[in-house]
Amino acid sequence: MYLVEKLIVFSRQIITFINQRRIFSMKIKHLYLIVLAFLLNKIHSQTTASKEVTKFIIATPQLDTLKTIWVYLPTNYKNSEKEYPVIYMHDAQNLFDAETAYAGEWKVDEHMNTLVDNQSIIIGIAHGNEKRIDELTPYKHDKYGGGQGDAYLTFIKNTLKPHIDATYRTKTDAAHTTIFGSSLGGLISFYAVLKYPEIFGQAGVFSPAFWINPEIFDVVKSAQIPETSKFYFLAGTDEGETMIPKLEDMLELLSSKGLKENQIESHIIEGGQHNEKFWVEHFGKAYDWLQKKLF
Repeated sequence: MYLVEKLIVFSRQIITFINQRRIFSMKIKHLYLIVLAFLLNKIHSQTTASKEVTKFIIATPQLDTLKTIWVYLPTNYKNSEKEYPVIYMHDAQNLFDAETAYAGEWKVDEHMNTLVDNQSIIIGIAHGNEKRIDELTPYKHDKYGGGQGDAYLTFIKNTLKPHIDATYRTKTDAAHTTIFGSSLGGLISFYAVLKYPEIFGQAGVFSPAFWINPEIFDVVKSAQIPETSKFYFLAGTDEGETMIPKLEDMLELLSSKGLKENQIESHIIEGGQHNEKFWVEHFGKAYDWLQKKLF
């Protein structure tokens, strides 16, 4: 929470200044602390995440770091004994809470709370800030670096998913396990289903950054894609010169691999831009298509 952290640091500096110079009375100092506490509480209260969303921190040995994990549980989770499908999503900071989002949130929890029957557990994986490109790209780019995508997916497969399956009532098989993201998150989600179809049965692939790792086309050419794998693609015409041509090339390649029509859903949206506003508008439709046969 960047704003809170900056406010706390600034406040500590102010208190030090006051103590060193003894320029304020004790009453004024106490009043300042009361006002500070009020401001911090106001900042915390501005979260837009619903009560169904919680967070925990987990060790990530594959990347030698810690990860904050956001968990959305269905509204009827506590009052039932059902097991639920799970969707693993990247860039958790942008999914549930406008306060932590970079440029607006996806409102995933708001959408999920409108559903009655086809509910799922959503697992949001916080990105690594300056390490985001490293984590979400399978291959290193000459200019932008990266290439730790395999380690990131191994974390999800070997560390996070077992923890989630042991902690919550989940449907653990690939048919009920989806991976979903946008941009670099779309790239790594697509790659995940190609590499681990026995773990991830579906991928939500929004505005995929195929340009940064063109090697992904060779992966598809050599992959054995089972009939159970499903892909939902979304892209906008205002996302740059390469977005639509590369997506169309990928769709043609998948078709040449013999994938059936019911395995792929693709939407190219006129005027769609590379931002959260575009993605939130289409999350519900993608969710419905990916999950419609799971309940």
